[in-house]
Amino acid sequence: MKNKKFNISREKREDLINEIKTFFYEERDEEIGDLAANIVLDFFMDKLAPEFYNEGVNDAYRYMHDRIEDLLEIQI
Repeated sequence: MKNKKFNISREKREDLINEIKTFFYEERDEEIGDLAANIVLDFFMDKLAPEFYNEGVNDAYRYMHDRIEDLLEIQI
């Protein structure tokens, strides 16, 4: 499933935008507006989120593979 677009609710997007603005203010002493925070959020969602998603899929696969191996070990 390539190029899956991540959809988040409007409320969650607003929360994330506020978190980004807070981060820039507290960590970089910069005040950024909603537009800049939206651009940062879009960048992370487009470039980084798929990497974390894929890592989660790989972790789940390894976990399930290990459990299946455990199950096969109890064969008679």
